[in-house]
Amino acid sequence: MDEYGIEYLKRKLTSKQQRVFLRYRYYEMKHFAADIGALIPKQFRHLAYALGWCAKAVDSLSDRILFDGFQYDDFLLNEIFSVNNADILFGSANLSALISSCSFLYIGRDAAGYPTLQVIDGGTASGIIDPVTNMLTEGYAILKRDEHKTPVLTAYFRPNITEYYVNGKRDDSLTLHHKTPYALLVPVVYRPDAVRPFGHSRISRACMNIVDAVTRTLRRSEVSAEYYSFPQRYVLGLDDTVPLMDDADKIKASMSAFLDFRQDENGHFPTVGQFEQLTMAPYMEQVRMLASLFAGETGLTLDDLGFPLENPSSEGAIRASHENLRLTARRAQQTFGVGYLNAGYLAACLRDDMAYERSAFRNTKPAWLPIFEPDAAGLASIGDAILKLNQAQEGFMGARNIRALTGMESDA
Repeated sequence: MDEYGIEYLKRKLTSKQQRVFLRYRYYEMKHFAADIGALIPKQFRHLAYALGWCAKAVDSLSDRILFDGFQYDDFLLNEIFSVNNADILFGSANLSALISSCSFLYIGRDAAGYPTLQVIDGGTASGIIDPVTNMLTEGYAILKRDEHKTPVLTAYFRPNITEYYVNGKRDDSLTLHHKTPYALLVPVVYRPDAVRPFGHSRISRACMNIVDAVTRTLRRSEVSAEYYSFPQRYVLGLDDTVPLMDDADKIKASMSAFLDFRQDENGHFPTVGQFEQLTMAPYMEQVRMLASLFAGETGLTLDDLGFPLENPSSEGAIRASHENLRLTARRAQQTFGVGYLNAGYLAACLRDDMAYERSAFRNTKPAWLPIFEPDAAGLASIGDAILKLNQAQEGFMGARNIRALTGMESDA
């Protein structure tokens, strides 16, 4: 098997980091959209609006992907994950994979020799992936940085060995020798394909472009709000001998409830008028249009993006309106489950100090909680269906299938 080497992996990671960090800025609402309008006054160009649509797109999917352990767990993989804070581990891995397209599970060993698991985001690790097993033949990860974000502790992963580097120099005292046939760095990938085996980000280019357009629209609306709050007025027929008002007098006149104009020596009165008042409706319509585009891109609804419906939806209506989201979550469960099973397989090899065959874990299956938890009406219909199925074939629906449908576990 050819090796690319640590320097190649460093260059590969550097080439991908900026794309990952850009998506994290969108998720954390820290990205500033460049203004393309020449009519925005300079005093308004610094305005930066924090819009949480990208975070909503990620969280709405991540919060519905709940790992429920492994079924037919002959090698006690659930025990390994439970010791490593499974509730936090899986949630962090899911979230990072949705943002950066791929997260990594770094497998180490504690002082007692038991496997440890840690989540590393896609902008901090890279590797060479085996397209058959979806595990890494080589990997590189930054494990620790100093206060200046400079890498302090890094690791180079290969089959049977993990090398650690402190400040760029290899530290042989930290080298981990093991019998696992793959690198102890496992990718958890969102929507991989043959061209991009490390997947695609949930925050797509379309999502970023739409969010930029919305923030520019909000900035323009802020400028227009100044004119909307205080409509512009005009006066015709003033005598040339009347001195012009300064800016302070103009502001007072625009906010005053009473204006006093006297007739001139010929008995003529000035004509006072007001320009047509601006309205914010076009901006709201544009934001709503962009919200529709974003909802179509991510499988959300306008209600999710801050445009509430008049009537509350039932569980069935919510499920129907989020059908695309349900399919996306189902697909994510399949690919994430492969990553978790691969991590459990390598952790078991490290725990038992034995190079198991990957085929020995073929019966172990990842289990998930339901994507949409049923309400009382949904539970009643599910219970009726379970009863009829078990009447047709006794024992067809057991505790495992019922938990997958309802998320509930029997006390018996």
